[in-house]
Amino acid sequence: MSDGGAITQPEADLDEVFLHDMVVKEIDGKQIMLASYWDAGYVTLDVSDPVNPVVLADSDFDLPEDSIGVDLDGDGTLETGVAPEGNAHQAEFTADDEYVIGADEDFSPYALTATNTTTGASLSASPGSDTTPLEDIQTLSGQAVFAGRACTPAETTAAPTTGGPYVAVVERGTCDFTVKVTNVVAAGGYASILIFNREGADGCEASLGMSVAGELPTFGVAPRSQGFALFDQPYDEATCLLGDGSRPSGIALGTLGDSLSFSSYFDGWGPVRLFDAEMVELDTYAIPESRNPDFAEGYGDLTVHEVATSTVEDGLAYLSYYAGGLRVIDVTGGQITEVAAFIDEGGSNFWGVETFVRDGMEYVALSDRDKGLYVLRYTP
Repeated sequence: MSDGGAITQPEADLDEVFLHDMVVKEIDGKQIMLASYWDAGYVTLDVSDPVNPVVLADSDFDLPEDSIGVDLDGDGTLETGVAPEGNAHQAEFTADDEYVIGADEDFSPYALTATNTTTGASLSASPGSDTTPLEDIQTLSGQAVFAGRACTPAETTAAPTTGGPYVAVVERGTCDFTVKVTNVVAAGGYASILIFNREGADGCEASLGMSVAGELPTFGVAPRSQGFALFDQPYDEATCLLGDGSRPSGIALGTLGDSLSFSSYFDGWGPVRLFDAEMVELDTYAIPESRNPDFAEGYGDLTVHEVATSTVEDGLAYLSYYAGGLRVIDVTGGQITEVAAFIDEGGSNFWGVETFVRDGMEYVALSDRDKGLYVLRYTP
């Protein structure tokens, strides 16, 4: 919970802390903000005085992803106890302000365990969005080679022609991730790629996910200190924060570093969470396909994206679930129950969702990333 205005999160290895989304609602005469702070959870603040916001409560990811279960070995049985991932993407209050519904957006159904096997230290990295994924329970190992910023062929070095396998360690900055992966693939000789952060206030020790495409398994973005440690380079956080992202690391191209290992396991797509007004987690929900490794690839994105709560029914809410379509849930009594669903003929790809009332009737508007605008009405 909050302590003196600081947000604490007790779970280990949840370190992508940034503000993604927020809503403000008047509750009991106060202006209450509900902020989605990714790995730091869902946070409520009193912003009645905008220049002096007061933290009221924040959620913890303490119902493992858990209580809804994940089919870890594909035998049809949902096992519990899988570690939570964070990913507090967007949330809303219910109409009666009794509950908060949070949407955890997670595009990777596989979790990653990354390790510097030379030192035994863990690495903070996640799989790239559209690069070659590791298969379930697959492990890739190799020796680190500093491949540069990889924004041009001249800034990229090939792997050694002997030994191996090798991991291209690339520095974030100057160009986008897909360009870096393309140049590493063209340079040749690598089995996988790890990207670590650049300088700057929004870089340095931040760990973040990547929208990236390419032909090699690619992981990142790891904190800058972890990238430096692979090559036994000194790192100074204060100096890093003063940078603007333009200055490269100074590590020589082709420098050999520690040995790395990347392992994956299926842990499902992003679920939905229910909290009470004090941000205590009450229940979780996910569509069945998102818990099943048979649907990890080839069926579209099966994570939740957003929630829109009804303005006329206290416990009703609508979920845009990408390829999972529209899901209508009821949270009356502190439990999530699916009461309706819609997937269009040929499939859906729902992104945005919002409710509106016309002539006393509530409708739900959805944006489909492939087909455009839908307007639907839920009938119990």
